[in-house]
Amino acid sequence: MMTRRDGDSGQAPQGVPAAGEAPRPTEAQRRYLMRGLGQAGGKLPLFDADGREVPHKTIEACIAHGWAERWIANPVKPDWLVCRLTAAGYRVLGAEPPAGAQT
Repeated sequence: MMTRRDGDSGQAPQGVPAAGEAPRPTEAQRRYLMRGLGQAGGKLPLFDADGREVPHKTIEACIAHGWAERWIANPVKPDWLVCRLTAAGYRVLGAEPPAGAQT
């Protein structure tokens, strides 16, 4: 039997799903993914609204969860991760994936 410690709400930390729940994006991941909703093909930005590069850790986490996928390789800047939303990415944001979106 597992007992709760004082101050332990029994809830998973933000961004960590409780048992049986699908993972949810962190606030930074959500901001990144939201930017793809208004773009052709769900293209995700390389830079945030203030012109700073989106951290690779954020992009890689979204890819690992299946919310984004690598789209094209940039031969000039091979370290840039050019990605787009997947169908799962649209759904985690509460949006309907367009016809033809990758699952």
